[in-house]
Amino acid sequence: MIATALGVGVLGSLAVGAYYPNAPLFGSIVGRGPSDERTLYLTFDDGPNPVATDAVLEVLGRYGVPAAFFMVGSHVRRYPDVAKRVAEAQHEIGNHTDQHVKLHRRGPRRVRSELERAHRTIADTVGRAPRTFRAPHGYRNPFVGLTTHRLGYKVFGWTFGVWDTDLPGSDVIRRRTLGKLRPGAIVLLHDGDGYDPVGDRTQTAAALPGIIQGALDRGYSFRPLSALL
Repeated sequence: MIATALGVGVLGSLAVGAYYPNAPLFGSIVGRGPSDERTLYLTFDDGPNPVATDAVLEVLGRYGVPAAFFMVGSHVRRYPDVAKRVAEAQHEIGNHTDQHVKLHRRGPRRVRSELERAHRTIADTVGRAPRTFRAPHGYRNPFVGLTTHRLGYKVFGWTFGVWDTDLPGSDVIRRRTLGKLRPGAIVLLHDGDGYDPVGDRTQTAAALPGIIQGALDRGYSFRPLSALL
């Protein structure tokens, strides 16, 4: 009985480490900024996207708001000019694997390949190596921690997401985001589709002006994710 209970406990801990985006079991991870400051950190996953990324960049530039873009290596190779525009706007560019695979199911060779190939692609394309990493869906295993440590990455989770990938409409995305704001929040949004390089993320881009203005009206300011490095 004791052995069974221990086994269940170990499996439970591994499951939490694998599936919970902010679990520290497989290495240190940042899921939130300082909670005593009325600041927010915008992040966008799964790009670059040929339509939505540029629309997001336009809004960010209009408001003077920094953001972090966790990019898929294969999408960067397909749309290098879009990735370069993100870099030219001085936004943080992070590694989001090469093929947007669920890493908790992969062995050390595939994990290493996914991160290293995306790392090289981003560095060669935009002229600077990524310093940050976010796992697709937040799923990780011990091999992820070993590889991110070797690459010198700071690993990020998120404070909240709003399921904008379900395409619920821009008004819903805006309301969900504003309803979850809290000091120090790392906000997860999407400017791309990890599995479809031309996936529609225009709803998120359309929601962004309302999100930013609504947050400013509530007394929040936006900081770059690099402030947490």
